[in-house]
Amino acid sequence: MKILIAITGASGSIYAQRLLLNLENSPKIDKISVVLSKNAIKIYESELKTTVKETKKIQIFEAQDFTAPFASGSGECDAMIICPCSAGSLGRIASGVSDSLITRAADVMLKERRPLILVLRETPYNLIHIKNMETLTLAGAIICPACPSFYSNPQNITQLVDTVVLRILDILKIPNDGFKWGKN
Repeated sequence: MKILIAITGASGSIYAQRLLLNLENSPKIDKISVVLSKNAIKIYESELKTTVKETKKIQIFEAQDFTAPFASGSGECDAMIICPCSAGSLGRIASGVSDSLITRAADVMLKERRPLILVLRETPYNLIHIKNMETLTLAGAIICPACPSFYSNPQNITQLVDTVVLRILDILKIPNDGFKWGKN
């Protein structure tokens, strides 16, 4: 599988970091393309004291690089995950505003009927957020809020974050060795 991860300027960079680690370690994943918004770069560094680094599987694209393969429907990308997803990004995507590589790629995923998962990191929701979530759900996107669960009795922050990350992997049917809902 070829996966696109978009990281926006919402707080919660640890979700993206853990998602990238899990995807990179999955034998089912061949390539991971990553796009960070300008604000995401600052927030990621502030929250995690590190940056996203390219590896054998991870390739980073500039937020305004509309020549990236996944900016077109003919480009190969099996799924896109926006993690974390800001309310602003949610609104631009719901309105069809393709002003960055992130919003353009999301538009492509919707028009090509490929999986688009938005890991919204905003609370509380206002009516505009809810209507934007409705619009995107009706268009085929999956809204997966960054709401950790406690079924697995997480013992630390990483395990708590992984309850969201593993849910994303489950949605994409990517095998993982983590907690299985309803099976433990």
